[in-house]
Amino acid sequence: MKFTISREAFVQPLQLVSGAVERRHTLPILSNVLLKVSEGSLWFTGTDLEVELISSAKLEEEHVDGEITVPAKKLLDICRGLSDGSQISFSVDGSKAVLKAGRGRYVLSTLSADDYPNLEDWEGETEFEISCDDFKRLIDSTHFSMAQQDVRYYLNGMSLETEQGLIRTVATDGHRLALCRKSYDANQLPERQVIVPRKGVMEISRLIETSDKLVKIQMGANHLRVFSADFIFTSKLVDGRFPDYRRVLPKEGDKVIVASKDILKEAFSRAAILSNEKFRGVRLNLSSGELKITANNPEQEEAEEIVDIDYEGGDLEIGFNVAYLIDVLNSLKSNTVKISLSDANASALIEDAEDDAALYVIMPMRL
Repeated sequence: MKFTISREAFVQPLQLVSGAVERRHTLPILSNVLLKVSEGSLWFTGTDLEVELISSAKLEEEHVDGEITVPAKKLLDICRGLSDGSQISFSVDGSKAVLKAGRGRYVLSTLSADDYPNLEDWEGETEFEISCDDFKRLIDSTHFSMAQQDVRYYLNGMSLETEQGLIRTVATDGHRLALCRKSYDANQLPERQVIVPRKGVMEISRLIETSDKLVKIQMGANHLRVFSADFIFTSKLVDGRFPDYRRVLPKEGDKVIVASKDILKEAFSRAAILSNEKFRGVRLNLSSGELKITANNPEQEEAEEIVDIDYEGGDLEIGFNVAYLIDVLNSLKSNTVKISLSDANASALIEDAEDDAALYVIMPMRL
């Protein structure tokens, strides 16, 4: 196996697939990247057995077909450190890989490509195309509500759902819920729900750039695959049943607040500084045209913020985790937020006042 390639053409796909490589792993080969030369292209594969990433680069220079695995981090660090415009010559000599660039020569250990695990081939049962912009929004509007290392393993991921003219993403950790939907007119989609694990969700968010290019999504029995011009990404799915979130969506809260997203976010961020570091609770006192936000902590420190809002309902006092509120405000697109409440023990429904694509539910706290 042998090839010559420019540093820039080599580093970009290598960096892309390195995101899937697990550095601390019991299987040494999983910290390696698979390099394969075939049909005039150099293919890169990285995996941690849960997710797999494949990318490629065209080879213009003379090359010899073959495949080998080399340590991903070391290879990437060496190539990043080369000067711009460098030409990289890569060859395999026995059990070592030899990389030459300029007057530098690097010898890396290798492991056989035959031992490299790959996620088995499978047929996509549901398939659709969507713009990068829309798919990124579906993910970025909800992923922060996924649980982290919850014993209810099905919460450590995001539900991706299709039904006739709709694609929907939902994430919840049991204390808050985020939902985003996008109408889909290209063709009729079957009714389907899968749970994409946390690592898969975060990788897709990292990989997809904001653009109007299309990506193809395939949903199988145990895997999800994303095809783009730059990569093929595969993730195993979480085997479990996502909770019926429709039951927890608040019904018509009669106390409706409309306010500036930025002013609210700044007030919550300042109050959060003096909230209890463990519980992160803030108290909201609602009265006509005004919202008072208060926070305190075990050191007897206090914060109080008063914000003008559009609100005509009765007085209400309710507590929330301030970090959850800030997460939602960070994800909203327009500058006006709508919050619907009913009483001190009921969840809040938060929406973008100008766009109903996403909605958020946050359970109250007893303070």
